[in-house]
Amino acid sequence: MGVSGSGKSTLGALLARQLGCAFLEGDSFHSAQNVEKMRHGTPLTDADRWPWLDHLGAAMHEEVDRQGLVVAACSALRRAYRERLAASSHQPMVFILLNTTAAELTRRLENRPGHYMPPSLLSSQLATLEVPEADEKALILDANTAPDDLSRQVMAWLTSCQKADTSGPGRLLP
Repeated sequence: MGVSGSGKSTLGALLARQLGCAFLEGDSFHSAQNVEKMRHGTPLTDADRWPWLDHLGAAMHEEVDRQGLVVAACSALRRAYRERLAASSHQPMVFILLNTTAAELTRRLENRPGHYMPPSLLSSQLATLEVPEADEKALILDANTAPDDLSRQVMAWLTSCQKADTSGPGRLLP
């Protein structure tokens, strides 16, 4: 999870390969209307996000039913969005927040050709972001860390979560 340009997709794809499961890119679950709004620099509202989160959550549920595990990249900026995603997936879930400075995010977005998310929307995403609280199953990492190092940190954390989780292996969804 994290704002646009934080590295969610890169880390998510890497983790899915390591875990041997499907990777779902949350951006591909947006409606055409949402994509057009963002392409034109209009921030999404909660009303825009609810169906997107439900669609992604349902896809996550299907993958867990099929394979036992799934990794998804999703901004999940607010606690309510994380809760909605977990509820629509009908699965226990953990979150990995990739966090960095606004300047670094801007640099990344300005050097990412072809994506519909313009750098002008970064400030609205940062304003919306609610860092996970202590009672949420979440790991906060420095997005400036190399992806391989991030994946090692995540895998170690997931292992510790599974040891502490009585629901058994295969039920954690980063």
